[in-house]
Amino acid sequence: MLDMFGTAFENAEHYLSQQPTDTYLRQLLSSETFIAIAALDEENVVGGLAAYVLPKFEQERKEIYIYDLAVLERYRRQGIASGRNQELQRTAIAIGAYVIFVQADYGDDPAVSLYTKLGTREDVMHFDIEPEPTA
Repeated sequence: MLDMFGTAFENAEHYLSQQPTDTYLRQLLSSETFIAIAALDEENVVGGLAAYVLPKFEQERKEIYIYDLAVLERYRRQGIASGRNQELQRTAIAIGAYVIFVQADYGDDPAVSLYTKLGTREDVMHFDIEPEPTA
């Protein structure tokens, strides 16, 4: 799936240059807080979704954050992304999550169009905070 994300997002360096070890991936995939849903053509990954389950503090409930969702270009417009989302919705119901959320970049019109069909749009600001304070 990492190779597919690198190709679909045209960012192979990010997805392939420092791939996790098999041990790390086994731990992640067996975790209750990570969800991966692939779309296959024969044995080839042609689309996929990676999401995180976030247990909430203020109430006993969970929400799901879609971190990556992509489909290889030649497989787009065939319902693969929507199908991954439908599978995630079934998973959300099964684990008792109350919402699924995702963010899209301004200018990424295909993503904005897809997510508009799937849910309610909220315009929010996003901030990246470095773990180490800058001097």
